[in-house]
Formats: sequence, C-alpha cells, structure tokens
Amino acid sequence: MRKIAVLYSGSAHQHRSFTDPRFAPYIVDLIYLPRMTEYDLDAYDVLIVPSQLHQGQVTAHNKRLHDFLAQGKTIVALGAQNQSWFPAHNWEARPVNFWWWREKDARSGLELHQPDHDLFRYITLEDATWHYHGVFFPDGDVETLIKLENDGAILYIDKVNTPGTLIMTTLDPEYHYGSYFMPATERFLNGFIPWLATGTL
Repeated sequence: MRKIAVLYSGSAHQHRSFTDPRFAPYIVDLIYLPRMTEYDLDAYDVLIVPSQLHQGQVTAHNKRLHDFLAQGKTIVALGAQNQSWFPAHNWEARPVNFWWWREKDARSGLELHQPDHDLFRYITLEDATWHYHGVFFPDGDVETLIKLENDGAILYIDKVNTPGTLIMTTLDPEYHYGSYFMPATERFLNGFIPWLATGTL
C-alpha cells in the first residue's frame, strides 16, 4: 500500500476529512504546513495538496514539491486552480453554477473521458459530480479522466510534464465533505483515497 501524506493547514474541514475513520488508515501523516521543513518527504509515496491552503506557505516550499515529483512520486492537487506550483496545467476559470441540479432537465456537463481507467472501479461519474470552478488544458499527452463536454479537463493524470505523477483536479471534495455538505464528495473520497493507496495510478 502506498504511503500517503497530506499537507495540512489546521483547517477544520481538512481535519475532519483526513482523520475520518474510513480514510485515516490510508493516511500516514498530516504534514503541518508551517512546519513542513521538519518532515522527511522521502518517507511518502503520495502527497495530497488540498484546496484552501495558504498560497504563500505552499509557494515557499515549491522546490520540495518539485523534488518530490523528481523522485518519481505522486502529488495530488485537489481544487487546483490558477496556481504556479505545478507545470503545464493551463487553468481557465468558468462561471460556477452551484444550483445547476435544480434546473429543468439538469445536466452537469461532466463526462468520463476514459471510462475504462482503473479509477472508475472505485468511483462513478456521479460521485465526482457537484460543481466545478474551471477547467484545465494541460500540455502533452496526459490522461484526461473527467472533462467538461466540448471543453477542458476536470481531472487528469500527468506523467509527461514531470518525472513523477501529477494528479490534477478542479474538484474540492475534502472541503465540502469536511464542511458537512455535498453528499457526492463523501462517496468520492470513499473511493478516491483507497485508489490512491492501492489502485493503478
């Protein structure tokens, strides 16, 4: 099983999500972001970078993140938007429709781009459907798993723009689950975290 660590800022929603008894067995450490230099990242295989982190604190450790990828390891960026931490993602914002599901004949616009990928043995498209804040147009031959119809990627795996594996998504499940709303986010984490630990990335 891969050893997973999470960058942790002390936020309540992060604490609830990553200490939940269903998910905690897969998490080796919560790395307290202001003291990140005290942790040996060599001990981990996967590093989760959640949404809602302090931009400056993460940027200060950007070299360590890139060194982690340079070792062939995996970083997962949740709720990633227009951040300079990771290369080649080419983020574009989209208007956020929080209430699309209340519209007549409601459709999220999301679709599976590679339905046979191993991730979808763990989650369904419905588990990854709440709302999105924008899309990516990543460089190179990346694996786009979930995309917006006739538009960019919502979740993709990049093994070409870094020596490691970079999993990028505009989805922010840990924020919503940890904040006690959006039922789909619980289902997403219930499959996604075990996949990170044991699945085929």
